[in-house]
Amino acid sequence: MQINLSNLGKRYNYEWIFRNLTYTFESGTAYAILGHNGSGKSTLLTVISGHNLHSEGEISYNVAGKAIPAEKIYSSLSLTAPYLELVEEFTLQEMIDFQVRFKPLRHQLTTQQLIDRMGLQKAKHKFVKDFSSGMKQRLKLGLAIYSESELLLLDEPTTNLDQEGVTWYQEHVAQNKQGRLIIVGSNILHEYSFCDQQLRISDYHVTPSAKRKL
Repeated sequence: MQINLSNLGKRYNYEWIFRNLTYTFESGTAYAILGHNGSGKSTLLTVISGHNLHSEGEISYNVAGKAIPAEKIYSSLSLTAPYLELVEEFTLQEMIDFQVRFKPLRHQLTTQQLIDRMGLQKAKHKFVKDFSSGMKQRLKLGLAIYSESELLLLDEPTTNLDQEGVTWYQEHVAQNKQGRLIIVGSNILHEYSFCDQQLRISDYHVTPSAKRKL
């Protein structure tokens, strides 16, 4: 997969979150989008995912040399973020079975094998609403990392995880990097230490003097 951003910009009302962003993301590489809280990392990830429309510029997607329309890119990506919710009325097994109806698991994993890899064997028949925040985050990550998708978007991926959970995240992302495009939005080193490239979103902020000219 290749994603090309050309003079991309996003604003809310009259405030530009970022502007003049030209960049290319390539499969087989992991990228970190860095910046302080509120700098626009999450906004850029939602624009790339197609969940949020950009305000100016262009974004294009290519998979195996074929152009993919922006409205179809959802079928090629997995996204996890703190603001995304799980279906809490499902049990763990039901949640995974529901997910795989829309996107199969990598390596032809079964539901039980994914549960085992997430270390959630004892919660197989437990309702998601009764999970701890750390268990919910591990479930979100497991569904994203192990879904069959060319593009993996991870926004603040270790939110609510303890040190054991962080180690689990690092191990399983490393095991599933090959042949994928991975983009991580973070300002915490252990979340993006495996990344090959870094993009600082603050480099594309509009300065106060520039705002006065708009």
